[in-house]
Amino acid sequence: MWIFVCLLKIVRMLRRMSQKLPSCATISRIHKPVQRITKKLPRHLKCVEKGAQMRCDATDLLTSICNLIKDSKASPSHHYYYTNPVLEATRQNAYEVVVTIVSFFPNAIWSANEDGHNIIQYAVINRSEKVYNLLYQMSEHKNIYRTIKDPFENNLLHLAARLAPTNKLNLISGAALQIQRELQWFKEVQGFVCPLNIIQKNSFGETPQMVFTREHKELVIEGEKWMKATAESYTITAALITTIVFAAAITVPGGSSQDTGIPLFTNETAFKVFAVSDAISLFTSVTSLLMFLSILTARFAEEDFLFNLPTKLIIGLATLFISTTAMVIAFGAALFLVFGQSNSWILVPIVALTFLPITSFVTLQFPLIFDLMSSTYGPAIFGKKRDDPFY
Repeated sequence: MWIFVCLLKIVRMLRRMSQKLPSCATISRIHKPVQRITKKLPRHLKCVEKGAQMRCDATDLLTSICNLIKDSKASPSHHYYYTNPVLEATRQNAYEVVVTIVSFFPNAIWSANEDGHNIIQYAVINRSEKVYNLLYQMSEHKNIYRTIKDPFENNLLHLAARLAPTNKLNLISGAALQIQRELQWFKEVQGFVCPLNIIQKNSFGETPQMVFTREHKELVIEGEKWMKATAESYTITAALITTIVFAAAITVPGGSSQDTGIPLFTNETAFKVFAVSDAISLFTSVTSLLMFLSILTARFAEEDFLFNLPTKLIIGLATLFISTTAMVIAFGAALFLVFGQSNSWILVPIVALTFLPITSFVTLQFPLIFDLMSSTYGPAIFGKKRDDPFY
């Protein structure tokens, strides 16, 4: 029993440190040089080395316990010790623990919970992408999962159609991005299973698509509300910028000649900066406004949350940032034209203050833009086929 408890504790320890620290092999190669260097480094850097060493120690302890179980226990009783730890590691996405246990006990890959779900099925249910990616390192057993079913006749796509656990959804900001991640999981598993499994029904008479629609009905509604509320907020900003820069284009700084109608500052460099920036701001703000309006009039079907709606929001936010930046530059150029002709020192505070709204926009809105771009067009969380099967 103490071995069983130790395995569970090691799983939790490795899971907490796996996302932040380098691998054990890397630490073993650099540990001695690091020890010499860190004598001159701040205390917090030494803590990083200490944490990495703790991870190595935990990995070594896991290996030692697996060896102890394998050497001291009969093969039929091994499952009693590794079943719960390997399932807990799967739930927490601690793929290194799963690989280590399976390397010692190959049958651990078929460990099942009380609902009859093995490791890969359990990984799909809990959205543990690192453990799921082990499929791409399997050889002949990979094809078994294309058609495998649970006691309720659910194939792997039925399980992917379920709503993700709350703790996994809460890691993603915004209901729209949450439904997008759920669609990415569904599409990934749909491309893996056999084509017949896409239309197969479980014991409740539901196809995977029917399960997905039922399970994600509330999340789609929340995603629509989030997307509309976001678009409405930015629509007001884009419309305001459009109004301002259009008025500025008509009433140019310094006025125009009464005889020819040509602006008085036409030959000034600052006026050219003003004209170009004002035009850029006008065109991009109109584009941004149209993008946000198109979101408000969209149909908000499930499939639209995968690429269509996020792409519109990305374009709208990007053009809104460009229009805001260009508007501030145009305003700064206009101030310099009016007040800075004889006082060149005024250019310094104008430039300094110009960066204030730009920096604020980037600081406040960049996380949303980054999340949208990374989840829509960034590297996929799912692995590719590899040539080094582990099982």
